[in-house]
Amino acid sequence: MEYRRAKIEGGTFFFTVVTHNRRSFLCEPENILLLRQGFKEVIREYPFRVDAIAILPNHIHCLWTLPPGDSDFSKRWRLIKSYFSSHCHTKYKGKVSASRQKKGEQAVWQRRFWEHQIKNENDFVRHVDYIHYNPVKHGCVKAPKDWQYSSFMLYVAKNIYDINWGAGEEIEFPDDVGCE
Repeated sequence: MEYRRAKIEGGTFFFTVVTHNRRSFLCEPENILLLRQGFKEVIREYPFRVDAIAILPNHIHCLWTLPPGDSDFSKRWRLIKSYFSSHCHTKYKGKVSASRQKKGEQAVWQRRFWEHQIKNENDFVRHVDYIHYNPVKHGCVKAPKDWQYSSFMLYVAKNIYDINWGAGEEIEFPDDVGCE
């Protein structure tokens, strides 16, 4: 069976991007700066809107909206991952298989990423909630407000979330929301 990605121009998508062998290094300060710079570089050349994001030690969850007439999120992820890989410290680069060595690849990221096309407003809200609750789910913090590497506080500032949302409660999500 051939895998095909959704190609919806101007669409909104949820993504999960994972480090190679799920190594935990993304939240080190120098790597957060590299990720931010990589996003800025790519957005400057190939615009898109980041609607929500959470960077965890070994993966990223985010929601993007592409501009009208554009469906190429794969190129954007390739460029972001490539920027990060080429600028990150060698201690984060793992051993690669012979086939990856032939292609000059570095083992910083898993080869692929997972995407889900957002279908409607309810789907959007559920995925934003999933993104912001994910650091709690993984035991990084007790409340979304305590995780500095997410867009949660931007949503609080816009009065979309109460500051204590997700604190002291376990939030469960349907199987069609998120991907680890």
